[in-house]
Amino acid sequence: MVRTVLGDVPPEKLGVCDAHDHLFISTPALPGQALDDAEAALAELTAFAALGGGAVVQWTPWGMGPRADELPRLSRRSGVHVISATGMHQARHYDRGELERVRGRLAELFIRELTSAPVQAGMIKVAGAYHRLDDHARNVMAAAAEAHHATGAPIGVHLEAGTAALDTLDLLCRTHGVAPDRVILGHLTRFPDTRIHRQVAEAGAFLVFDGPSRAHQATDWRLLDSLAALADAGHAHQLLLGADTVTATARSGADGPGMPFLLAGLRPRIERELGTDLACAIFTGNPARAFAVRWRRP
Repeated sequence: MVRTVLGDVPPEKLGVCDAHDHLFISTPALPGQALDDAEAALAELTAFAALGGGAVVQWTPWGMGPRADELPRLSRRSGVHVISATGMHQARHYDRGELERVRGRLAELFIRELTSAPVQAGMIKVAGAYHRLDDHARNVMAAAAEAHHATGAPIGVHLEAGTAALDTLDLLCRTHGVAPDRVILGHLTRFPDTRIHRQVAEAGAFLVFDGPSRAHQATDWRLLDSLAALADAGHAHQLLLGADTVTATARSGADGPGMPFLLAGLRPRIERELGTDLACAIFTGNPARAFAVRWRRP
């Protein structure tokens, strides 16, 4: 079952999925750029639904303003399934005292948000550093692996600028025993090294490519080439796509493409240039498998 903010649903009920996005997010690392407008979030979901969108996965973890209590209302009003996240981002996104308060009980925190919180999360979000895994990342990933083994929840990874994918898989899978197909690697668009893409795909992980953004426009044009190379190598069943909207100006109601562009802009191009079967896999079949879990209670 896929754990949404309105409860568990069969994976085939998700429909067309934005596999990596944000309805709410705030961080001291981006002052003045918080996503905190509930009505703007609803407008984005409604526009996505009008184009056939059925589900959105919010990767905003604990402590970064996910506003989980708002998500059920937005899901009901828009008709879009919403999957929320627990977990923890890089240390720079938190107050030092806040990190110290939870440092020794991260796994417990993640498990609670996955299994007994008023609005339960459906995945665990972690993050690497640029081209490496620092001590904070290693500590959080160890806790995420523990929570995964206790619940079955998939682990989504923010790869900083798309880097350290192989190190992340080595730590989660070889060191901590997480099955590769329970790992969802994000931001691979930002580091379009097709050799590394193939290596992580051959290991068995899911690969998430982000939709266009001003911040990463230097590599946006490589998106379809990256998808085609992986599909040609036999990895079409592991590819996901998300808009990853992280600022208010990136929303479709402001100055950005936002969630709707996945379906209004990217999906037609993928269908035309790479085929309807691959588009269907990326938007529907693959996310249904990536976020489906045989849930366990610790």
